Amino acid sequence: MLVACGGQSGGDASREAGAPAEQAAAARPAAFAVCASCHSADPADGNRVGPNLAGVVGAKAGAQPGYNYSDALKSSGIVWTPDQLDRFIQNPRSVVPGTKMKIQGPKNSAARKAIVDYLAATGKGAEP
Repeated sequence: MLVACGGQSGGDASREAGAPAEQAAAARPAAFAVCASCHSADPADGNRVGPNLAGVVGAKAGAQPGYNYSDALKSSGIVWTPDQLDRFIQNPRSVVPGTKMKIQGPKNSAARKAIVDYLAATGKGAEP
């Protein structure tokens, strides 16, 4: 499932041990591994196959500069609340038909909650 995005997971091996970004990545829930194949939630990272997710909670969907979002996501009018993110992670195309997001997240609601909680805690002050 991780290779479905075509991205690579991780990327933390190149960081120095004890660096703040690595410490933040260490707090990343295991459930985020499927997301990490295409996304980062480290504000110091750029976009990957998917946009950087730092600061996504409270942000307008499809508005982060430097990423080529689908027209469907850009025009969705969504502001990413925890509930909206949970529904999108579970089944992106049912929330935003026409989105480029192809992978469905965990079916387990506790795993999705861990992802959403992690995203809510990352990138504070970032403007996605």
